[in-house]
Amino acid sequence: MNQRRTLTSAAVALGPDPSRLPMFVGSRQMLIQDATQGVSFPAVVLYPTDEPSRPTAFGPFAMDVSRDALVAQGQFPLVVVSHGTGGSHLLYRTIGTHLAKNGYVVAMLEHPGNNRNNNELEGTHENLVNRPRHVRLTIDALIADAQFSACLRQHKVALLGHSLGGYTALAVAGGTPWSEARKKVEVVADARIRALVLLAPAAAFYLPEDSLRHVNVPILMLVAEHDAFTPRWHTDVVRDRVPDPAQLTSRVVENAGHFSFLSPFPPQMKNPGFLPSTDPAGFDREKFHQQLPAEVLDFLDRSLKDS
Repeated sequence: MNQRRTLTSAAVALGPDPSRLPMFVGSRQMLIQDATQGVSFPAVVLYPTDEPSRPTAFGPFAMDVSRDALVAQGQFPLVVVSHGTGGSHLLYRTIGTHLAKNGYVVAMLEHPGNNRNNNELEGTHENLVNRPRHVRLTIDALIADAQFSACLRQHKVALLGHSLGGYTALAVAGGTPWSEARKKVEVVADARIRALVLLAPAAAFYLPEDSLRHVNVPILMLVAEHDAFTPRWHTDVVRDRVPDPAQLTSRVVENAGHFSFLSPFPPQMKNPGFLPSTDPAGFDREKFHQQLPAEVLDFLDRSLKDS
């Protein structure tokens, strides 16, 4: 028997009815074409559904989802996730599933040429140009998709970026980045972006004082106390260069490291020699990831659903 519930017209216009949450999480894998780079890249899309979910393997990881389920009725903001250099889109699954369960469509994309399986473009100017385009193509693909087009609030898009994903999010939101060789990176901003979540962002590409003057959206920025990759001065770059500091909410996560924002790894993958699985002594990543998704959700609810 179909247990799908209906929404009022007001809820359809403004988002899901809070009385029907939490929902289950659906998942779908998409392949997105990048004609400029001449490649296609995967994205895992998580979304609200009324169909019961179950633990499902995604390589060495697991998410509690219902594969290829129908999207729940309603209209939902879109969140696009940009991973760090040499990373994986699956490393943000705790945040992604929590947001989807609470009324968001979440697209976790894998950047071609700068991921765990193929990192040949790491450190190149080409990679800095490509990454923001990947995000825009992902947004375009979901809006054009027959399954998602009707359920998305198409001009209520948020970006979540970790490390070099933070660089990427700032560029798509209107930033003017510069390479380490002090060469301007030509990127195209996307006016659909309404909020940013920056986790230990790589902000060294925005040193010129006017480089973030067009990034005028609410920002949640979390940085790690013990971060050797994007130390505290990256935070200062963002805070000093956005046009309206009142739109910036930032805090330091005590005792965290650069990789503490990644979802906890399964026991068999935890190894002192595998840096993404490590944290400073005494830091409890599992406990942190019981709190982090709720903090991100609260910020996005205030920034997107209430506006």
